[in-house]
Amino acid sequence: MKILVFNGSPRPRGNTAAMVEAFAEGARENGHQVDVVNVCQKKIAGCMACEYCHQKDSGHERQCIQKDDMQEVYPLLDAAEMIVLASPVYYHSFSGQLQCAINRIYALDKPKYLKKAALILSSGSDHVYSGAIYEYQNSFLNYLHLEDMGIFTAYGKENRAPEKLEELYRFGKSLPKE
Repeated sequence: MKILVFNGSPRPRGNTAAMVEAFAEGARENGHQVDVVNVCQKKIAGCMACEYCHQKDSGHERQCIQKDDMQEVYPLLDAAEMIVLASPVYYHSFSGQLQCAINRIYALDKPKYLKKAALILSSGSDHVYSGAIYEYQNSFLNYLHLEDMGIFTAYGKENRAPEKLEELYRFGKSLPKE
């Protein structure tokens, strides 16, 4: 299975990145192709709602007018069968950089092969995930008609705990081959 991970953490070696790496290692060991896009190291602007991507018979359907780093991501999105959204939670939701990347999926409407999704959230505090989980479940899964493969959260010392990283590794390793 082709898996695309959007890592929404600005910290290349932070807690979210450690969780993503544990997941990716397990998935790769099980024969899956995993591409990780560190959205904070990319130049990805928010959607402008210009509808350029949805003008029928224009020759540019499913193409965003903005020519930034999202152009590198669109082919990965269209090939992916599963997407994993990974983000630190700073103020009850996804990082702003991840939100921009999510909003830009709009240009594709629905990626061609995408069927599954998972969510990885990291925070310094517990009980701050509800905004991100709500958006994931109601705006992402429901709109794109994706199967929820799981929600994984960690806070405080749990973020780098061997048990948490092992849980994510086992999750990646357990994904069925398709």
